[in-house]
Amino acid sequence: MAARASVADRLRNDILKRHFPPGERLIELQLSERYDVGRAAIRSALVELEAEGLVLRETNRGATVRRVTVAEAVEISEARAALESLVARRAAERATDADRKELRALLDEMTAAVDADDRAGYSKLNRTLHASLPRIARHGVAADLIANLRNRAVHHQFQLAVMPGRAAESLGQHRAIVDAVVAGDGEAAERAMLAHLASVIDTLRQWQGLD
Repeated sequence: MAARASVADRLRNDILKRHFPPGERLIELQLSERYDVGRAAIRSALVELEAEGLVLRETNRGATVRRVTVAEAVEISEARAALESLVARRAAERATDADRKELRALLDEMTAAVDADDRAGYSKLNRTLHASLPRIARHGVAADLIANLRNRAVHHQFQLAVMPGRAAESLGQHRAIVDAVVAGDGEAAERAMLAHLASVIDTLRQWQGLD
């Protein structure tokens, strides 16, 4: 039998799925009832998610889902660019035939989502692709750091993905990344990932002053 997910994992998942949106209070008693655990386990989970940047805990005010400003989302994307470009290069160098087949299939699903104007579905596939590359690159340290950064800015990423026309633009960028990885061209994969995240940063900067 698979081990039950930890309280932190379950709360993290609920935050990422927007069951608890940015700014919402996380009340220990309610969380204890939701996850059927004691309040000590809830406190431990909140401490863990605070360290990840998902939760804000304040003395005498309790915990809330942390809001990430657009300026901070830009900085997160800049850090991601450094890590994910490395991962793209390594993925191109280390991908197996099965990995290449997986990436091609994922790109086909992303294309179908764009054709159907399924923005939420595209956002989910986008996350899957970005999570697949560190695994294919077999770079555990980068994988952990990238996952943490993406989780911290997940709400902005979702907003980007559902912007009119953004998914189609992003699809072309992801196709360039996948093509380079499948071709085993590390330099091209690195350049394509940098170009993709530069586009993300440019779009985020257009929101400056609106957050």
